[in-house]
Order: sequence, then structure tokens, then C-alpha cells
Amino acid sequence: MRPVVIAHRGASGYLPEHTLPAKALAYAMGADYLEQDVVATRDDQLVVLHDIHLDRVTDVARRFPGRNRSDGRYYVRDFDMDEIRSLKVHERTNPDGSRVYPGRFDSAGEPFRVHTFAEELEFINDLAAAAGRPVGVYPEIKAPEWHRNEGVDVTPQFLEILERAGYRSHDDPVYVQCFDPRELVRIRKTLGSPLKLVQLIGDPRDNDPRLDWNTLLTRPGLDQLAAVVDGIGPWIQSLYTVQGGRVSPAPVVEQAHAVGLAVHPYTFRLDELPPGFDSFEALVRFCARDLAIDGLFTDFPDQVLELFRRIFSAGASN
Repeated sequence: MRPVVIAHRGASGYLPEHTLPAKALAYAMGADYLEQDVVATRDDQLVVLHDIHLDRVTDVARRFPGRNRSDGRYYVRDFDMDEIRSLKVHERTNPDGSRVYPGRFDSAGEPFRVHTFAEELEFINDLAAAAGRPVGVYPEIKAPEWHRNEGVDVTPQFLEILERAGYRSHDDPVYVQCFDPRELVRIRKTLGSPLKLVQLIGDPRDNDPRLDWNTLLTRPGLDQLAAVVDGIGPWIQSLYTVQGGRVSPAPVVEQAHAVGLAVHPYTFRLDELPPGFDSFEALVRFCARDLAIDGLFTDFPDQVLELFRRIFSAGASN
């Protein structure tokens, strides 16, 4: 059985991330899950954006000059929903305005707008009903502690929106993901959600004393996670080592499976290969066959699915 394919911010290798056209394209390509990142506006609406900031993916600086904070960034939390709806979404840019992925779609047209979490779930349900193929959702609660410091507790509203959209049980096609392990404990233990949960695990080189990724990736750390969550979403480079040009599996996937956790690493990109791999096919084949991951996040769901058809076809060689 092949790993599940999670469309990372939609088919974001082809269309601007987290727009409804990007989600529709990912669905048409055959993705198993569509990802949503969720943040809050000034009037407490939950919208689908990867960041708590607007300036790297919209024309907010042109539309609302001077509305940035002292760090120069434009925050979703400082804008009402009506203002955010007026923005046009474009491909992600660097601080200097250059595009992060220069070869990707270069436009900021009318189809590309910010929408609410509830609107996206309704769109996905309608799309699946019309096309006759079910698809799962994979929403992330972004920066829950930061949001609480800003005066809004996003998690109860996030769960309520999922419930209204029909996602109510552990068997429903939804994974709730978050980088904050305390928030996942809260969702399971305090808020009593039965939904499948995934602990995202960042780059262990990041220096955040509150989030010790190295410890979470050990067997004791995975044991602790398994008491709360159903899977982990690790940074892809946590899964292997490179020595002398040779790629070898790290113990993470095997140990996670030993305690009953699914493993869904991120992010598989044609235009950003991690160290140790000279082709997208080599990367996907290594992770799918050698590591036996359970799913993956990708900007290019069609490319991954085509590789899976070859890798997992009858009689395919290792």
C-alpha cells in the first residue's frame, strides 16, 4: 500500500499557496489530503494562510501602507476580514521582494484571494460531492500561544468549525496538526477531541528552548507522543543521515512505527531537493520504499503520485 499524498498548501508548486484554485488543482491531481494552515484576523475570523504575516504572499503593503508593526511585518491579526478579502495573493516572496521559487506561477490575479477556514471546508466538501471522490483535510493550528497573547484562543473555534463541517470522529478523513505539543495535549485531554492528531517536528538545529525537537525524535520522546497523538510530521532531513555521499536511514521511522505512530514528513519539492539526493525520484523512492513512511507533504502531488504508480506497481524493483 502506497503512502498517502498530502497536498502541501494545495498544489502549491503550480499555483499560489492556500488559494482555492490551488486546492482544486490538487484535488484534480488525486491528492489524498488537502492541507490548511489556520490563523486569526482582528475580528476573530479564522483564515487559511501559512503565516501569521500577510506581506510575503499578498499585496498588503501596497494596499495598506503603514499598517505594519515595528518589525516591518504586516500581521493577519491587525486586519479585519473585509480588508483581508480585498488583498490579492501571489507566489511567496523573500524579504527583498524576489520570489522564493522563481520558476513557479507568476501572477496575482483575481482568482487568488484569502478565504476563511469554514469556506475552504465547504468548498472541499462540495468539490468531493460533485466529483464523486472523497478527499481528506489536514489543518494546522498556527502559533496557538502567540494567538492567545494577541487576545484570541483559536483552538476551540477551529475544532467547532471542523465539527460543523462534519469532522467529528477519529475515523473521519482529517488530521489536526500543530508544532506545539502542549496544544495537542490540550486538544486531546482538555478539549476532548477524538480527531486524529499529528505532532509536527521542526529542524532540530532551531534554537527554541520550549520545543526540543531532538528529544521528541528519541524513543522516549516518541513513547510520550504516542500517548496523545496518532502520528508525527517530521522535517524530512530528520529521517536520514549523509556520510561520504551515502544516504542512510535514521532510526526515527522505525521507532515511531514501533510505538504505533504514523510518519508524514515534509516537504517534498521538485525545486528544493534536500542534501543527499540528486533527483526527486531518488528522494521519493528512498522515503517510500527504504524508510516505509506512511505519507508525505508535497507541493507537487501529481509528480509524487506518478512516481508511486511506478514504485508500487506489481513487480516493481527496489
